[in-house]
Amino acid sequence: MSGVSDEPNKVGKGGRDDVVGMDFLQSLPRRWVTTYIPLLIFVFVLLFPFYWMVVTSLKPNEELLSRGGNPFWVIKPTLAHFHKLLFNTAYPEWLWNTIVVSVVATAISLAASVLAAYAIERLRFSGARPAGVAIFLAYLVPPSILFIPLAAIVFKLGLFDTRWALILTYPTFLIPFCTWLLMGYFRSIPYELEECALIDGASRWQILIKIVLPLAVPGLISAGIFAFTLSWNEFIYALTFVSSSEVKTVPVGVVTELVEGDVYHWGSLMAGALLGSLPVAFAYSFFVEHYVSGMTGSVKE
Repeated sequence: MSGVSDEPNKVGKGGRDDVVGMDFLQSLPRRWVTTYIPLLIFVFVLLFPFYWMVVTSLKPNEELLSRGGNPFWVIKPTLAHFHKLLFNTAYPEWLWNTIVVSVVATAISLAASVLAAYAIERLRFSGARPAGVAIFLAYLVPPSILFIPLAAIVFKLGLFDTRWALILTYPTFLIPFCTWLLMGYFRSIPYELEECALIDGASRWQILIKIVLPLAVPGLISAGIFAFTLSWNEFIYALTFVSSSEVKTVPVGVVTELVEGDVYHWGSLMAGALLGSLPVAFAYSFFVEHYVSGMTGSVKE
């Protein structure tokens, strides 16, 4: 009996070894096709615009206008375009305006979104779910349609050509998505924590500040990064509601001030785009783990 039973075991073991051996031989080529090559293509497509901005911003005008030479490399690098951008234009003011508008608009949007998301997800009142859907649908309205009535309001309030025109209009598209994102994250927090706090005599405000918000830090960071990025890159409202050079933001100032008719100052344009993209890249690099965990926490249900 032992001889009969041992033979299949040997065959089975050998068969498993053969299968594992074949998988080992096929894993490396398959991994290149399914993982490494697509990843390399993705990284190339993602980073090539930044490389092109760096190369163009370091090229002198002679190389930029020359038809010969290698367009993907710099022969005689120069910082003249950065010097022109920082000292011969209002770029420092544009950068400061963008920082102020983005930070204040993000803070206002997060404060309103936290209250709205908490009320919809945790208070359990009638019509909470339709209210949440309606808030998210408001995000789907294109800004190119919203800026028409908003322009009339901005003019009537006397806010045209001021930072407040942007600070008060940006939350119209920041609050809906941040609210939807925080709703999904608040939904993942156990209700038993609030019930225990209510039994101990805590108010809703204390529960929000001391229990819900500390547990929702990744969701707050992801919503904040999203709102900050949208505010930083916004173009339509900044172009419509601001006209003075000293009040413009980076996306509008670079495009309107560094293009003179049909003359494009490509070196300064790329230098401005490169410097304008660095703050957002740094924000993502510092908070990427919280951003990913916040996004997964908001959509897992």
